[in-house]
Amino acid sequence: MNLSSTLQTRSNNACELCSSIESLNSFAVTSYKDTSNHFVVVCNTCEKQLTQATSLDESHWRCLHDSMWTQVPVVQVLIWRILSQLDKVLWAQDLLEMLYLEDDTLDWAKALEAQHHNEIIKHKDCHGTLLSAGDTVTLTKDLNIKGVNFNAKRGTSVRNILLVPDNAEQIEGRINGTQIVILTKFVKRVN
Repeated sequence: MNLSSTLQTRSNNACELCSSIESLNSFAVTSYKDTSNHFVVVCNTCEKQLTQATSLDESHWRCLHDSMWTQVPVVQVLIWRILSQLDKVLWAQDLLEMLYLEDDTLDWAKALEAQHHNEIIKHKDCHGTLLSAGDTVTLTKDLNIKGVNFNAKRGTSVRNILLVPDNAEQIEGRINGTQIVILTKFVKRVN
């Protein structure tokens, strides 16, 4: 049985997230496997929500209340990831607390989330060079530092930077003994 047939049989020819029977596609939850254990059948609406960089439409995902009871680990992993992204929505928090995953499935979901987060959040300097925690950068512009009585001059070196985990446009570093947040567009990585 090929992948498509296996997925159709497992999903009963319906989206495994919202149960729609219209415009079904195979969606790879992981990019490194070609088995049905790493694919979910989704409709176009769910696929657009999963692949768009914009925020999730929380009203669409209320369907997870029913689909979260599936016994298919890859579907459970995807549902866990969606509910985790909706962490500020009360009903999604409730569903996430009710969702039961075996330990290995939960570990898989957390590993994929960490991998996904690392793929999305990439800190780059003004020239597009990838920045890492501990790098040294120089300022490419004079910066007026709010809350302190000095300006950071162009060419100032900032050692051992920290990356702001949820914002690719910000780093942290010390200038004149003061820890500040600096926009990545105003720094250049020192080789």
